[in-house]
Amino acid sequence: MSSEYILAIETSCDDTAIAVLHSDNKCLKILSNKVSSQTEIHAQWGGIVPNLAAREHVKNIPILLSSALSEAKTSLEKINLIAVTNGPGLIPALLVGTNFAKTLAYVLKKPLIGINHIEGHIYANWIDKTTGEIQNLDDIQFPLLCLLVSGGHTQLILMKDHLQYEIIGQTLDDAVGEAFDKTARILNLGYPGGPAVAQQAANFKTNLENKISLPRPMLKSPDFNFSFSGLKTATLYETKKNPQSLKDSSYVAMICHEFQQAAIDVLIFKTLKAAQKFNPQTILLAGGVSANLQLRKQLGEAIEKKLPLIAYHLLPVSLTGDNAAMIGAAAYFRWQKMTTAEKAQTKNNWKKLSTNANLKI
Repeated sequence: MSSEYILAIETSCDDTAIAVLHSDNKCLKILSNKVSSQTEIHAQWGGIVPNLAAREHVKNIPILLSSALSEAKTSLEKINLIAVTNGPGLIPALLVGTNFAKTLAYVLKKPLIGINHIEGHIYANWIDKTTGEIQNLDDIQFPLLCLLVSGGHTQLILMKDHLQYEIIGQTLDDAVGEAFDKTARILNLGYPGGPAVAQQAANFKTNLENKISLPRPMLKSPDFNFSFSGLKTATLYETKKNPQSLKDSSYVAMICHEFQQAAIDVLIFKTLKAAQKFNPQTILLAGGVSANLQLRKQLGEAIEKKLPLIAYHLLPVSLTGDNAAMIGAAAYFRWQKMTTAEKAQTKNNWKKLSTNANLKI
């Protein structure tokens, strides 16, 4: 890829996102990264309504495209590669983005590649938080271990090189982000649940005795898998002991603190356990839940204390959520790995690219 422009599209869930990135062989720079959130729309339902999300994507995507191109000071005619999330995610939402991308690829006669949403979250780690550019490739050393935490996924992914993924552990039921959302619903904290629970947990006064004890699921299991459904259920049972306690702000802060700490304890324990076995040179954190300040802080402290020779890389909080810049970054690396023949085939993807709600990395 010489001096070229990448248009990236992300509509896997409830955020409509479009980014324009520029490559000149030496670096990849984000020229624009637009996101339209639907949080307020779905909050009244207590969660995401797939068909409603798709309807909003249809309304937002042309507006964001115009805005992204304008900020990037470029035009559709100058775009050299189109990248779009084609899974995993909500099928109605994914279809909007992929069909929009396929139409653009057909009209403009441009290459089109599908990007796994999880892959995008991982590659957000290569974007420098101050310059918006892909940082020096040698700054992140392989092999690496990535803790991927989001509303739909909780996975430990081992990478021996770019685009090589091995899932060595994953949740057997609820993802950690899903457990945060469900716990927020139990405590009447609204949607989205992750930030609400974290905010309440921050209100807990640490000098007070924590009178609530929640389980740390699968902490002693021999594998690297997770389970958060039981933690959520334990929280529910705790609140049912005294329903009136939900009106007590100090109690809500206490239970949020304990829930959050239980989840973090398990995530950190499993990550360090996997790192001790596979000896990565780098540990990454990715996904929407990686915005959780306590998880970021405590994981870093644990690595520094117990595995000081392993580098801990933190991506910018602004890139932890769903966005299109991460899809563009992943597309950049994937395009670099393609042969000439494979690149030529991407010009036919406007009629071949499909969506997959359960797309595996």
